[in-house]
Order: sequence, then structure tokens, then C-alpha cells
Amino acid sequence: MKQVTTEPDIRILKVATCPSLSGKSTLTYQIGCSGESNIQFRVVTNTGGGFFSKEWIELSTILEAFNERKKDKPIVSLLLYPLFKGKSLNTPAFLLAVLKQEGLVSPLEDNPKHYTQLPSDAFMADVEKLMQSTIDPKVDGSKKSKSKKF
Repeated sequence: MKQVTTEPDIRILKVATCPSLSGKSTLTYQIGCSGESNIQFRVVTNTGGGFFSKEWIELSTILEAFNERKKDKPIVSLLLYPLFKGKSLNTPAFLLAVLKQEGLVSPLEDNPKHYTQLPSDAFMADVEKLMQSTIDPKVDGSKKSKSKKF
């Protein structure tokens, strides 16, 4: 008999909007955490016509993807594609737009389609405050995605 393992629910800490990287649509995204305090992201709506995945992706998995690139190479949305294997090509770009909105990446001056990673101190401080808050705690019943390894 196949054993089923359940993963913890995600507590939604923040719901916000941001423009897509193209600026043609507005994305609504969520930041959440699991019981182990693993920070998660997901896009939940898009005002444009592009398809995307609504699965949760752990911040640690995103940072692993960033760390695996050559240090002299910029961050581009395709770097995040392996996190959504078999999913829409829009999803990595939408996630990158969320990371930009949250101050975790910034476009390069000479090429605005390429990004650099920013220090995460301010983001982490904000998330820590949200985690400590008891105001309107929400739990999402859908299960988080498994961390994908490269």
C-alpha cells in the first residue's frame, strides 16, 4: 500500500500586488510560512491572459537557484524555471516580479531584463514581524510544493 505523507499548512502572512515584469498585467501574490517557519511565495492571480502555476515555492529554494548560477551572471527569469518543471513559462517571470516588488532583486541599470540579488535583511525583518503578528492569521489548506533540487 502506498504511504501518503502530508505536508504542513501554509499560514498566509501577506497578500499584495505588483506589476508583471512586462508591466502589462497586475499580479496578486501571497507570502506565507509553514509550521517550520519556511518562507514561501506564490502568485494567485494575474489580470492578463498568461497562465501560471499557483504552487508555493520556498525562499530557500529560490536562493539555492540564485547561488547555483555563476557569480558573474545576472539573475534572469529562466533561472527559476527548474522550480516549476513542466509548468508555464510565465510562472518564473511572475515570481521574479514578486521578488522585485519585495526588494529581493533589482534590475541592472544597463539591462533592465537582468537582475541582481539584494540583501534580504529588510525583507526578513518585515516577514519576522508578520510571523509574530496574530492579526488575521490565515491558513491555506493547499499543500506547499516540495523543494526542488537541481
